[in-house]
Amino acid sequence: MTAAVTSGATARVTTRRGVTSDVLVLGDPASPPLVYLHSAAGHLGGEPLLERLAARFHVVAPVWPGYSDHPGEELLEDMLDFALHGSDVVAALSLGATPHLVGHSMGGMIAAEMAALSPASYARVVLISPLGLWLDEHPVVDIFSLLPFEFPEYLFEDTAAGAALLTGGLDFDDPEAIKEFLIRNSRRLGTAGKILFPIPDRRAAKRLYRVANPALVVWGDADRLVPPVYARAWADRLPDARVAYVDGGRHMVPYERADDVAELVAAFLT
Repeated sequence: MTAAVTSGATARVTTRRGVTSDVLVLGDPASPPLVYLHSAAGHLGGEPLLERLAARFHVVAPVWPGYSDHPGEELLEDMLDFALHGSDVVAALSLGATPHLVGHSMGGMIAAEMAALSPASYARVVLISPLGLWLDEHPVVDIFSLLPFEFPEYLFEDTAAGAALLTGGLDFDDPEAIKEFLIRNSRRLGTAGKILFPIPDRRAAKRLYRVANPALVVWGDADRLVPPVYARAWADRLPDARVAYVDGGRHMVPYERADDVAELVAAFLT
């Protein structure tokens, strides 16, 4: 099934495998299409980066199974399932032109695998602080070992604002709200853990040679979750890649440095 996609809406598509997914849609449908894949944190705080990109692109941002009210995450068992699901959602959207592909963190990991599977299905590729590689001398922080209050300090420069984003303004005096938050969060981490646990490495390095698309690797140079040295590791394994660093950016640069990231991405894609 396909969905009619209109600007400023949430579309709903059902893939050929039968998985229903919500898709955030921003920008003019006549603009070049851009597919954005979110991180393990999901869509947060109105997505400031997407709002800025929507000025020049028709942005479609799928919500991963496990991150919405729809079932389906049980069908995603490994990296190939995630990559094929992303490809199936793009196909179901019937965008009418070859889209650019942009992913952040876990979404960047999946975007790279999608491009490796079918380079001709996408125009240019942007990977923002992607997970997916592993350097023994520079280990990635194990997010599954962190306590809830520790996440903001690894992800954000402004830890108070980051905590508010991650919790969605949760009222911690409301037991029912806390219960819903914990259930939702455990479901998300359970889904993400299929490709991120015990370490976020599913041997992408063996397949990146297939990404024939021009690629941009964007990294916050103060990232505490995934050391910035990984930017060059990605670029060295991609056939046609360049690197751009965001001054002072932490792992969640699409939120704290949305203007800087949008400028880099738009310049590369246009």
